[in-house]
Amino acid sequence: MLLFIGGAVVGSYLGTILIRWPLGQSATTGRSHCDGCGRTLGTLDLIPLLSFVIARGRCRACGGKIDRKHLMMEIGAAGVGLMAALAHGWPIALLSACLGWWLLILAALDAEHQWLPDRLTLPLWLAGLGAALLNAGPSLTDRLIGSIAGFAILATIAFSYRRIRGRQGLGGGDPKLFGALGAWLGWQHLPFLLLFASILGLASAALGHARGQVIERHSRLPFGTYLAIAGWILWLLIA
Repeated sequence: MLLFIGGAVVGSYLGTILIRWPLGQSATTGRSHCDGCGRTLGTLDLIPLLSFVIARGRCRACGGKIDRKHLMMEIGAAGVGLMAALAHGWPIALLSACLGWWLLILAALDAEHQWLPDRLTLPLWLAGLGAALLNAGPSLTDRLIGSIAGFAILATIAFSYRRIRGRQGLGGGDPKLFGALGAWLGWQHLPFLLLFASILGLASAALGHARGQVIERHSRLPFGTYLAIAGWILWLLIA
């Protein structure tokens, strides 16, 4: 329950990042305010999950709709905390939750803006190596090899695709995220991670097509989102 509640609180902040960072705004400075009228939000407006439900998704001052990204991130982060608590005992559950929250914001940014910022992927890389000190998951050696191999594999694929096809096939953040996940999962799990993420991508494309979306060979899919989802699920299984 603690990680569920804590996840909802973390999700509130992640929602702020998802909204502000793409606009070039800071998520840590300035008071929380209504995006419509600019009113500074009070304590009752900032209770994760409950405030949105009580206010029926609208600002209490102007009646404007509250961006649902806040609610979705709070629900997602709370779910991550709950799953981590069910999968692992303390303190590994906290580590798993932190990884899940980190990957959640990366997945959301890539899905929404096809953007994997270095200020999230590079620290995740270092955190994966540092997690070896807790004896959770692979050894430090396996993590080091996984981080280097993960980055090299996708970077090579991206370079080759660009040289052969004359256009970009993978974003610059994808190899960094794959390398960061290699630092968490170890080199042995990279093939499964790539396969799992690819299956998620194909399933997403098929679902979109079934809903009437036009999927062409030039259509861009947020592969980082699928890597993040697949990576966290694999972590829950091996840690």
